[in-house]
Amino acid sequence: MAVRLAQRLMKTQTPFLCRSYPMLVTKEKTEDVAHTKSSLQKKVTVTDIPQAQYGGRHAVTMLPGGGIGPELMGYVREIFAYCGAPIDFEVIDIDPSTEGNHDLEYAITSIKRNGVAIKGNIETKSQTLTEISRNVAIRNELDLFVNVVHCKSLPGIPAHHKDVDIVLIRQNTDGEYAMLEHESVKGVVESMKVVTVENAERVARYAFEFARQNGRKKVTTIHKANIMKMSDGLFLEVAKKVHKDYPELKHDNMIIDNTCMQLVSNPHQFDVMNMTNLYGTIVSNVICGLIGGAGLLSGRNYGDHYAIFEPGTRNTGTAIAGKNIANPMAMINASIDMLNHLGHKEHARVIQEASYETIVDRGIRTPDLGGTNSSTDVVHSILDILSNKRVNWPHGNFFCQN
Repeated sequence: MAVRLAQRLMKTQTPFLCRSYPMLVTKEKTEDVAHTKSSLQKKVTVTDIPQAQYGGRHAVTMLPGGGIGPELMGYVREIFAYCGAPIDFEVIDIDPSTEGNHDLEYAITSIKRNGVAIKGNIETKSQTLTEISRNVAIRNELDLFVNVVHCKSLPGIPAHHKDVDIVLIRQNTDGEYAMLEHESVKGVVESMKVVTVENAERVARYAFEFARQNGRKKVTTIHKANIMKMSDGLFLEVAKKVHKDYPELKHDNMIIDNTCMQLVSNPHQFDVMNMTNLYGTIVSNVICGLIGGAGLLSGRNYGDHYAIFEPGTRNTGTAIAGKNIANPMAMINASIDMLNHLGHKEHARVIQEASYETIVDRGIRTPDLGGTNSSTDVVHSILDILSNKRVNWPHGNFFCQN
C-alpha cells in the first residue's frame, strides 16, 4: 500500500501528507483487500495483539508530543522499569515547528512496524496549507476508525457529579476532521464535513458490540441531523440500522447541544455514546470537566491493524509544562490500557492498583484535583506502593524494585 501511494503521489507531484492526503489515502484503500469488505463483515473487536518478541517483550512506539507530554512519558518509563513491564519503547520526537513531515513519516512507519503506540498530543505550529495536523494524519493513515474513552468517577475526587460511568465511542477519521478546505472566492472558505456509510457503520457496530460484551444497556447516538440533514442524518440512519442486530439493547439519539446541557444536569442518563469526530471532542472535554478534569482519563484508538493509547482529552498542557504540577494519571492510565491490550494484565493490574491507592486512599493529588502535591509526589507514591507488589506472569514472578 505504501509503495502504491508513493507512486501515485510521484505521478501527481503532490508532497506526502499534504492537504489532499486524506482523500488520496481513502482512494488508495479501496484497492486494499483489508478495506474492500463491508463494515458489517469487518471485525468489531480491537486489533489483534502484536506478537511479543525476545522472551515475551513488546516493542512499542512512544511519541511524547508537546507541552507536558515528554515529562509524563518519563514517568511512564520510570514506572514500567520499576515493575519490570516487558515493554521496549522506541521514542520518536516530532518537532512541531519544522516544515515538512519527515519525522511524521518515520513515526507512522514505526507504528506500522510495532503495531502499538502511546502518544502525547503533537502540536502542529506551522500554518502553511501543506502542513496538516500530525495527530489527524496519524489516525487517518493507520485507519484508527474509533476512539474509546471510559469516563468513570473516582471516589473522593472533587467533581460536579459523582458515580458517573459513561463510555464514549467516537468516530475518529471522518467528519469535520477530514481536513478538506478551500477558498472558493476571496473571503469565502468552505470546509467539507465527510460522513461515509462505511465508517459510520463501523463505529456504530463497535458501540453496540462494546455495549453487548460489557453488560451495558443503552447506546445513545449524538448528532445534529435537524440541521445537517444529509451528513448527520446519514450517521443517525446507519446507527438505527445497526441497532436492529442488537435487539436486547436500547437505542436513542440526542442533538449535540442538548447533549451538553443534559450532561451537565444529569449525566447518569447516559451509558454508551456513539458520535462523530467533532462531537466527540466536545463531549469528552465536557465529561472530563464534570468528573475531575483533563488529567484523569485515557483514550484508546483502534483500527483493524493498529492501536494507539493517549490521554482522553488530547490536551497539550503547554502552560504548565516543566512546572512539576501536571497530573500524570491520564498518561499512566493510557499506559495501563496499553498493557492490557498487549496481554500484560498482571503488570497492568499492579500499576492500576497503585495508582488508585495513591489518588483515592492516600489522597496524593496534583492541584487540578484540589491537591497540593507535585507530579513527582504522585509518581513516587505509586513506586512506593509498587515496592510491595509482586507481578506474576508467564516468564516468572517479579518483585518490583529499583
